[in-house]
Amino acid sequence: MARGFTLIELLVAMLVLAILASGLAMPLAAQVAARRYDEARRQMDEVRDALLGFAAAHGRLPCPAIGGSGDEAFAPGGDATTGECARFNDGFVPGTALGLGSAGGDGRVLDPWGVPLRYAVAANPVNAVTRPFTRANGLQAATLGALGNASHFLFVCSSGAAATGSGCGPAVAQLTRRAVFVLVCTGADGSRAPAAASDEARNLDGNGVFVAREPGVDAGGDFDDVVAWVSLPALAHRMLAAGRLP
Repeated sequence: MARGFTLIELLVAMLVLAILASGLAMPLAAQVAARRYDEARRQMDEVRDALLGFAAAHGRLPCPAIGGSGDEAFAPGGDATTGECARFNDGFVPGTALGLGSAGGDGRVLDPWGVPLRYAVAANPVNAVTRPFTRANGLQAATLGALGNASHFLFVCSSGAAATGSGCGPAVAQLTRRAVFVLVCTGADGSRAPAAASDEARNLDGNGVFVAREPGVDAGGDFDDVVAWVSLPALAHRMLAAGRLP
């Protein structure tokens, strides 16, 4: 004879359903996170190409934006002819200058988590040219030979354990010392301040040394930044093709 479910049977059934739902939710959350990181990488590719296009069109890289604006930020008295930026290593992608500003970003480019994408550009003087990368025709004035012989531009390290303001420390940790610009997406935890001295903190300290590694928790802290860069040969190739060099 048919009978109804007892209270205990209903509770057991609800518990089973809850367990099944939580098991499905975890992979779904992981899929959403993976899609956001894929979107961040595509966005950074787009920004990288826009920066190279700007250099080809203007004979220089733009200055980083600062504050709540997507405009280039020059130092007082500075402009495109001097290349004197308000900041070089601690700013944001100048979305207004690149025509890439995100809705709600005040001209800046917002990552998939709604945090402004960061941008640093090399400020090293070369061959008596004080700001060869952000000054109009500065690379041409510095000459490719002198730029190629320069000791370093921006550093990107695989670990920040021994990094200082002047480099990565052990050579094995150095991915490049010749990045002309670096892009940093601070990932899912970008709205929170990173732990002091962590690898994520090194990407925000403004000293021209950055860390790019696989995400995870280790001696360098909880790391989920996405870091991209362009070195001198890629920039020079684009400007040569545009007739901006030699």
